Amino acid sequence: MTARILVVDDEQSMLDFLQLLLEESGFRVTTASCVEEGRTQIREGSFDLVLCDIIMPDGSGLDLLREIKQQDSRMSVIMMTAYTSTKTAIEAMRRGAYDYVSKPFDVEELKVIIQKALEKTELVDENFYLRRELEEKYRFSNIIGRSRPMQEIFELVERVSRTSSTVLLEGESGTGKELIARAIHYESPRSSHRFLSVNCGALPENLLESELFGHERGSFTGAVREKKGLFREAHKGTLLLDEISEMTPAMQVKLLRALQEKKIRKVGGSTEEPVDVRIIAATNQDLRQLTEQGEFREDLYYRVNVIPIRLPPLRRRREDIPLLVDFFIKKCSTGMGIEARRISVEAMRILESYHWPGNVRELENVIERALALSEGDTLTADDLPAQILEPTPPLGEAPSLPAEGLNLEQYLDEIRKQLMAEALDRAAGVQTQAAEVLGMSFRSFRYYAKKMRLGSGGFPVVEPGD
Repeated sequence: MTARILVVDDEQSMLDFLQLLLEESGFRVTTASCVEEGRTQIREGSFDLVLCDIIMPDGSGLDLLREIKQQDSRMSVIMMTAYTSTKTAIEAMRRGAYDYVSKPFDVEELKVIIQKALEKTELVDENFYLRRELEEKYRFSNIIGRSRPMQEIFELVERVSRTSSTVLLEGESGTGKELIARAIHYESPRSSHRFLSVNCGALPENLLESELFGHERGSFTGAVREKKGLFREAHKGTLLLDEISEMTPAMQVKLLRALQEKKIRKVGGSTEEPVDVRIIAATNQDLRQLTEQGEFREDLYYRVNVIPIRLPPLRRRREDIPLLVDFFIKKCSTGMGIEARRISVEAMRILESYHWPGNVRELENVIERALALSEGDTLTADDLPAQILEPTPPLGEAPSLPAEGLNLEQYLDEIRKQLMAEALDRAAGVQTQAAEVLGMSFRSFRYYAKKMRLGSGGFPVVEPGD
């Protein structure tokens, strides 16, 4: 889009010269011969840049600069004058001018300054609209759910967002804990500052400490430069500690101290720095149960469990499935650059009856896969994956014996495979831990994992030559 530039100067020859110069460079130019005319143009028009003389018969260009910045702080203004004065230049920059040029000026230099000013305006505009779009995206009113459990969560989020209290989000994987955390942030008074997150289970203890609190240069092997840490980077904003249950006991102690004292000390540092960060913790575990079992510090539990919010699994809010399906069809279709598809009644019925162990995240993946592989303009049951069409009933919901009978060994193998895959996922792929969860010996677990070709996270193992 062609940039629009307003030139304000009381010398007609300068107006004519700049108009010709700028129009030859491809800009749309409007001129004003005095401060008052400049005010009128600013009120009635929309400009990307203003070139303004400082000394004019009916007033000062500095006053016009102040009014422009009050109306639109993002607009770039370049001041011009024939009377070079350091004091005037400083005042112009203090009031928000992008730059200051003295007459007579070098034409090529002026072109470069104008181009850089326009690039700055464009970047500021882009950041402004991206932030607004991000805030709009993560407002809790845009999180999908009309079921009673979700409506209660929306009401709680609205109240919680007004405070700076610590929030604990609990729920199965894929239920949208980070989405709720972002909604709390962008609805809060801290929304103009940063929202940052870290997965506490994805980093070893020493790296997690550095990631959270920062480190001094040379404090350990590989610390070639100083690091601020997420607590400092999220100052006055929000920090999400995802999978907080995976923190080691030593890290739990350090986190507890930071939360209690509202101060942090970098790795290798000798001084403490105050921080102002809202903490949102998230976990897919039962943190109270872990505390009772001695696997999570009781004092830290009460420190993060100020306002608990438990997100329901998708199988507990099935009335939201049609809304989510419609949303994901539109979202994925847009991402693929295809027309949005319809979905058949039969396919929707199947989606509504499935138990969704992977929750909303699994539903989105299923819709994306169906859109990618379907050929018609309507998603049908044939477009859904096999595990959706012939699901293994969740534990505690085993069906009665069908009239036509069933293959018991095959059925039990499917149950075993599902539970082992979930155990591997919960144990982050560590087979010894997954075996403990299921009360199996490691040798037995390893045998069945190899037989069923299960790798870490429940993904099939691909043997060489496959």
